[in-house]
Amino acid sequence: MIRIGFFPGSFDPITNGHADILAGALALVDRVVVGIGTHPGKAPLFSFDERVAMIGELASTLADAAGRVEVTAFDGLTVTAAGAAGATVILRGLRDATDFDYEMQLAGMNGMMHPAIRTIFLPASPETRPITATLVRQIAKLGGDVSAFVPPFVARKLTQKFAS
Repeated sequence: MIRIGFFPGSFDPITNGHADILAGALALVDRVVVGIGTHPGKAPLFSFDERVAMIGELASTLADAAGRVEVTAFDGLTVTAAGAAGATVILRGLRDATDFDYEMQLAGMNGMMHPAIRTIFLPASPETRPITATLVRQIAKLGGDVSAFVPPFVARKLTQKFAS
């Protein structure tokens, strides 16, 4: 049986923190479906297609990721999207205790709605714990150097995005 994990997020943009969790996920499951959540009330910096391309480029740099990462969009409940993707686990990264408390609530509710889908928490590595896509966007928008927080190709795309 192929073990499929669902890794949800906005990935706007994908960061080194996301890369850290994706690499950890690939060590646990046979295939990872990266679910890009869309919200009608939010306008992302990068389009869905741009985020798909960035995730693909990142996956191409990870060991043993070839053919094991796919990307999909979803706009409803994460647990429903995970089920539709054939996942048996939802993969969530944890940076700190605040993340843990919130994610435990989500995991409990998701487990009640879809008991066959479990949540696995992956702790962020120490060097990626402070990274959030929101802070990366803010730093880049103000002309700061984000190269320590995102892959090089993402840093270039952020520079291009804010130069225009």
